[in-house]
Amino acid sequence: MIISVASGKGGTGKTTIATSLAFAIGNNVQLLDCDVEEPNAHIFINPQNVKTEQVFVLVPRVDETLCNYCGKCSGVCEFNAIAVANKKVLIFDNLCHACGGCKLLCPQKAITEIRRVVGKIETGERQGVELISGVLNVSEAMAIPVISAVKNKINRQKTVIIDASPGTSCPMVAAVKGSDFCLLVTESTPFGLHDLSLAYEVTKKMGIPTGLVINKYDSSFTQLEDYCQKEKLAILLKIPEDRQIAEAYSKGLNLVEVFPEHKEKFLEVMKLIESRIKS
Repeated sequence: MIISVASGKGGTGKTTIATSLAFAIGNNVQLLDCDVEEPNAHIFINPQNVKTEQVFVLVPRVDETLCNYCGKCSGVCEFNAIAVANKKVLIFDNLCHACGGCKLLCPQKAITEIRRVVGKIETGERQGVELISGVLNVSEAMAIPVISAVKNKINRQKTVIIDASPGTSCPMVAAVKGSDFCLLVTESTPFGLHDLSLAYEVTKKMGIPTGLVINKYDSSFTQLEDYCQKEKLAILLKIPEDRQIAEAYSKGLNLVEVFPEHKEKFLEVMKLIESRIKS
């Protein structure tokens, strides 16, 4: 099964939960770090034998000996990545979404495509956990091609955990899409509750069964649990605010490895997820 771990906002402990869940299962697990703009699962997994491969997109190039400057390529581009002006074709690679429409519609067949590197994938393994991390190049605007390349590595023979981007924008949706279950992570703050409600609306619209982990749990903030009760959002785990956990995190240590008593809690979360997927 594929379990995505997401959150409405950054800093809730999403990667802590994703990596802890992977180590708790500890065998035949794939962890995909799809937070490609700032991947950090490798800090807690410390993978060995890391291999790297590049991620490409196709961008257009115009043979102006064939071009008659009709402007159809510019007209079809929704992202203004190609412009025709004064007998000259201008191409803005960073704006191109690699849809291929300009090449398809060019009546002169003057457009070809070349590969442009936008990021990389790093693959490694430790203690039965295979980590596949996407890394978007600095200054690149579009995370989706790298996220898609990471998800193309999914092995359905394994339990797959996807660490998604925070928020509710396109990268989060692309990472969560196709999951059997989404585990949302929030914190006991008004900001956490607000952004949780946005993330939960996304997973409901996508029709993905969803559960919640409350990290840095504060029982005095009752509005969060009131919201969950109202929305029928199941709370699968509560992790208290604990200085020792924070110190371990700051050192890049995995929660399950440092505090073995948490392993059973995460295995219980897995059982709850499996039962909800089957139902």
